[in-house]
Amino acid sequence: MVQKDTLDRVFACLADPVRRGVLIRLGDGPASVGELTEPTGMTLTGMTKHLRVLEDAGLIVTEKVGRTRMCRLATAPLDEAMAWIAFYQRLWARRLDGLDVFLTLRGGPQQDETHPSDDPKGPRE
Repeated sequence: MVQKDTLDRVFACLADPVRRGVLIRLGDGPASVGELTEPTGMTLTGMTKHLRVLEDAGLIVTEKVGRTRMCRLATAPLDEAMAWIAFYQRLWARRLDGLDVFLTLRGGPQQDETHPSDDPKGPRE
């Protein structure tokens, strides 16, 4: 259940373009809230809300350094999401390979064959 909650939060964060932009920027290294806010044109309050969601999902870590709040990327939740994606990628690759074998053994359509419906000029008579 914990993994499902983590994945739900990670994918919800990745679904938002502002949050994806923050993660991309933090991939280059730590940044202050002000540095993250500047290119977006949003308010500090608005950006802080996005950062809180990212932090709750475990995707970023923030710490106060003097009067500045610094943010850095935390990769563990992204690693879990990549593992989940890789599992399903392998699963579907195996299933598609199995379908290919089935169609080949059955004598299904060959890639070299052209069908009248494939001709851009239409069927010939």
